Amino acid sequence: MCDNTLYKNEDVKESRRRLPENVYNDQMFCIKRALDLTMRQQTLPKNQWTKYKEDKLIFISKLYFQPYPKDIKCERKENEEWNKK
Repeated sequence: MCDNTLYKNEDVKESRRRLPENVYNDQMFCIKRALDLTMRQQTLPKNQWTKYKEDKLIFISKLYFQPYPKDIKCERKENEEWNKK
């Protein structure tokens, strides 16, 4: 499994747009917090570190992202074939 948040092509942009709002907001919060801490050259306080059980939930939420790129690729191919006719 790869982390699709690192790639910025049209399929990934559309996939992120289709994510449920709460999953998208959680992702944005984590990214913004990481950027903020990096800019201030600080580490996350230990009491805010992700616990093992929470980490499993985050992993599961990333699985929600997985079907979207496949669906979008199929839709794009279907549209291209339709436009050829």
